[in-house]
Amino acid sequence: MTPRRQLTLFVPSPQSAILDALRETLDPIQAGLIPAHVTLCREDEFADAEEDALFHRVRTWRDRSLGLTFGPPRRFLGHGVLLPCDGGADVFGELRRWILPARLLRDPEAHLTLAHPRNPRAPGNTDLAVSACPRALRVEFPSVALIEQHGSGPWVTLRSEPLGPA
Repeated sequence: MTPRRQLTLFVPSPQSAILDALRETLDPIQAGLIPAHVTLCREDEFADAEEDALFHRVRTWRDRSLGLTFGPPRRFLGHGVLLPCDGGADVFGELRRWILPARLLRDPEAHLTLAHPRNPRAPGNTDLAVSACPRALRVEFPSVALIEQHGSGPWVTLRSEPLGPA
């Protein structure tokens, strides 16, 4: 089986501790596979790109972080739960176009997945638990990571670089 790769924005501390605790309740399987994150680019969008060139673009991004604001939790596809991006989506798109200027295939919506519907519904995935999710959350993402998953195993970070000039 071919490994899957993504460019990812991991949620830094202290927000990651809050979100990962919620994710452990809502979907312990997903929480065990990958920490709280926003997927920046999927593998089909950069499969033919040179890794060093991608990360050169990351390091030369105009800002030292990407700020996104997330709104109230939303259920999707039954027991899936996500926090939708309510602010910064335009800059998220600009960063994607900066990293993948000639390869952009789609325009995904930035979001934080707290429970993935492909996993069985966890006992803790209740309306009460979802109501404990933040109603508004601002996150500054300082870096981009290249991650890889083999089969259904946990995602592993292969490389991480800070955004913007040092």
